[in-house]
Amino acid sequence: MTAKQTEPVTIVSLRELNLGTPEPQPRESKTFTVEEAVETIGFGRFHIALFLIMGSTGVAEAMEIMLIAVVSPAIRCEWQLENWQVALVTTMVFFGYMVFSVLFGLLADRYGRWKILFISFLWGAYFSLLTSFSPSYIWFVFLRTMVGCGVSGHSQGLIIKTEFLPTKYRGYMLPLSQVFWLAGSLLIIGLASVVVPTIGWRWLIRIASIPGIILIMAFKFIPESARFNVSTGNTQAALATLERIAKMNRSVMPEGKLVEPILEKRGRFADLLDAKYLRTTLQIWVIWLGISFAYYGVILASAELLERDLVCGSRSESEVAVTVGVLEESQSPCYCHMFAPSDYRTMIISTIGEIALNPLNILGINFLGRRLSLSITMGCTALFFLLLNICTSSAGLIGFLFMLRALVAANFNTIYIYTAEVYPTAMRALGMGTSGSLCRIGAMVAPFISQVLMSASFLGALCLFASVCVVCAISAFTLPIETKGRALQVSDVGI
Repeated sequence: MTAKQTEPVTIVSLRELNLGTPEPQPRESKTFTVEEAVETIGFGRFHIALFLIMGSTGVAEAMEIMLIAVVSPAIRCEWQLENWQVALVTTMVFFGYMVFSVLFGLLADRYGRWKILFISFLWGAYFSLLTSFSPSYIWFVFLRTMVGCGVSGHSQGLIIKTEFLPTKYRGYMLPLSQVFWLAGSLLIIGLASVVVPTIGWRWLIRIASIPGIILIMAFKFIPESARFNVSTGNTQAALATLERIAKMNRSVMPEGKLVEPILEKRGRFADLLDAKYLRTTLQIWVIWLGISFAYYGVILASAELLERDLVCGSRSESEVAVTVGVLEESQSPCYCHMFAPSDYRTMIISTIGEIALNPLNILGINFLGRRLSLSITMGCTALFFLLLNICTSSAGLIGFLFMLRALVAANFNTIYIYTAEVYPTAMRALGMGTSGSLCRIGAMVAPFISQVLMSASFLGALCLFASVCVVCAISAFTLPIETKGRALQVSDVGI
């Protein structure tokens, strides 16, 4: 009886055991992301080529922006311009930059960084050449405004560099891009000292457009951002780009399949003001505006101090009398004084200051962090603005200008890196574009402070520059996110 009772139980148990045995499953294939691929491939020859080509965009941009500072005495005299008219040229350049910076940022997040960078260089080179044929002051202002529109897209070169660089190299390689801006600034000042007195400012503009034209031909060696391609679902193009980089660097790709989420919502302005980014975005905008105000204020103030001899806050009465006499004789409302060779030398020396603090800036960014480093350099910028009011020798003035150029350049280095790192791929170009646009408000105001207010109240202008720098230092210190050692985000997850 017992056997008969247990037999069916045994049969059922065997069946259950048989049914519960899982069928062999295929092994899950390995996957990797673009971030993991970039880190695995590492730094190599591709990144050096990328650094040289994309960094050279800074040469072209610096030459176009600095051009106004070195030709302002020439156009002032040729068209008999008043102070506000000279200042308006710079303001309109940055107005064009401000408007198109947002537009190019939106387009770059939707259609690609490379395309927008290429279009912006074509645009800038074309209108820069046209500027040299300006028949009047109105045409000159209009065409330089269009140049500003084109130059606003050059920031996409920094985004491409940022998205291809491994995390630990970003804090070292991106600040070194300042070398190219320095090279462009020195080149345009050096050319101006030779070209303007001999064959005129129009030929200077034509020569200054050559680097941009050369770079257009070099862009074919740089691929579209792999991070952008995967965000749009173009995984094959991203994989081909990564494999090309690995081959150039003589490295290997990670094992497995490239997998990234497709980001349907890209380049939306509302995302910048989302609760996760609102405070960061607003503080970044304040910092960008203040840094640009101080940077172009220093550049234009340097030219103004040399051109109008505003040392120690004002000119002497005898100098004013001489100036008035000259103006009456020429029956011109403008102050017409061309740069002397010594003025160009002073501008070159102060410009070299932009690279002076680069080693310390790199150390600060990588060891103190982006926020603390920026707050320190902004505070020092405010201090040196006030020191300009001290009556000193020509050498002392050059020394103060040298340090100011070094500090404002360090400020720009740090905020460029921070902005490119803090936003995710879906809105990185837009974040950089809107920041670049807002900062041009500071650049638009700076000429009227450096070229108009400074003539009326030297100390008042310096105090205004210093106050803005203090506000920026506080804003930098209280930024909610530190990006040092942080991987670039694909989406807002994990922010």
